[in-house]
Amino acid sequence: MVENVPEKLFYRIGEVSRILGVPPYVLRYWEREFPALRPFRASSRQRLYRRNDLEMLLEIRRLLYEEKYTIAGARKKLRQRRLHPEEKPITPSAVTRLKEELLALRRLLD
Repeated sequence: MVENVPEKLFYRIGEVSRILGVPPYVLRYWEREFPALRPFRASSRQRLYRRNDLEMLLEIRRLLYEEKYTIAGARKKLRQRRLHPEEKPITPSAVTRLKEELLALRRLLD
């Protein structure tokens, strides 16, 4: 899900902020609002995000900024996805692939 991001164990808040395109204070706010989001704290108290935290943050950003969910709505949507993980969101590439498969099937039937 995370593309063009260096493969690392941990990402600092500044790196995550640049990747997501949001200020660090937004990330700290989201930590309070989304209970599942808990970055690791180093002994220096610096937040260290794991890859799955980064993926969750990307999903939160998508829900809030692109899908226009409220914080409560995004929290509910994430909770539903955790309860029903087999229901994956439909991506544009999945739609394109499905379309191609249907067209190929149609050509076989014609």
